[in-house]
Amino acid sequence: MRFTLPRDLYHGKGSLEELKNLKGTRAFVVTGGGSMKRFGFLARVENALKEAGMEVHIFEGVEPDPSVTTVMRGAEEMRQFQPDWIVAIGGGSPIDAAKAMWAFYEYPNVTFDDLIVPFNFPTLRQKAHFCAIPSTSGTATEVTAFSVITDYDKGIKYPLADFNITPDVAIVDPELAEKMPPKLTAHTGMDAMTHAIEAYVSTVHCDYTDPLALHAIQMVHNDLKKSYEGDMDARDRMHNAQCLAGMAFSNALLGIVHSMAHKTGAVFEGGHIIHGAANAMYLPKVIQYNAKNPEAAQRYAYIARFMGLEGSDTQSLVAALVAELRHMNDELNIPQCIAHYGEGGTIAEKGFVGEEEFLSKLPEIAKNALGDACTGSNPRQPDQADMEKLLTACYYDLDVDF
Repeated sequence: MRFTLPRDLYHGKGSLEELKNLKGTRAFVVTGGGSMKRFGFLARVENALKEAGMEVHIFEGVEPDPSVTTVMRGAEEMRQFQPDWIVAIGGGSPIDAAKAMWAFYEYPNVTFDDLIVPFNFPTLRQKAHFCAIPSTSGTATEVTAFSVITDYDKGIKYPLADFNITPDVAIVDPELAEKMPPKLTAHTGMDAMTHAIEAYVSTVHCDYTDPLALHAIQMVHNDLKKSYEGDMDARDRMHNAQCLAGMAFSNALLGIVHSMAHKTGAVFEGGHIIHGAANAMYLPKVIQYNAKNPEAAQRYAYIARFMGLEGSDTQSLVAALVAELRHMNDELNIPQCIAHYGEGGTIAEKGFVGEEEFLSKLPEIAKNALGDACTGSNPRQPDQADMEKLLTACYYDLDVDF
């Protein structure tokens, strides 16, 4: 078994200043839609890198669900600039995009189809090292071996997985996360909770990942609602919690909550289902499904006890965990199912995914979810019929008992 983390992880307020200590000549900075510029963090990054003696090139405008097209455009600019440091700052999207750009920069002849095969990346760090600076408290891509890239022609999100793309340096400075709006705080927080729970019940969990997962679950449970309501001390703790969850799942892998979220995110005509909200909606259903596996049920029960929930036996503890996660969704104003998923993740009486479109696309979504890189480490292996039933439960908000 293998346990991989960044070589250096700097955390706490002011840790952004560590950029001044990087050793190199040219830094290629990747960022997203403009919030990092508006809040002054992009200028601080640029100035720190220049103070470190580097020439800096900034690549802006990575979209919320980064596309293959954006990745290829960034890789081309990298090849022209020839950086020895790639620095990604922002939410999960610019960091994920920069990870994929890195591969195409160092290996111009590699194809996207090559990279979607899990753990099939060529050996990186031939030209550049990688530093990740997250501004949201959810994806933990700053410490993971994953990158999620969307092929818009196919309407499919692909989780790229390889220990090669674990960053060399992570800077987890909570000042950046303090600027998150409430809805983003809620969605990214439930993404972190899903990471930790899926890592704890994964078929490849181990003694090194379990403590990280459990502590992250406890922290998210204690601090997410307070963070959502604007408590900045809780917001700072959530930035650490999501990073711990990332350390756990990067090494223990994930499960079918993520498989389903990846394959429903970009497939519907009316808009995107935001990743963290999808995880929040699907997690209670998947727990009910996985709990038919006795070992998984015991581990869910342990999580419930660790969170301080009450139950007289394994079954009642699993039910308490499901109920508590649904309660958290309610407190965070996250819909419980796709049918009530409105624009931007709001709760709607009638969501933008109509029943007819959902049912027509269901077999293909289920097939793609089964083939997702996260399915193999789920504690219970679904077939096509199971996956269709699970997705149906997630559309209509049905209990899962099969």
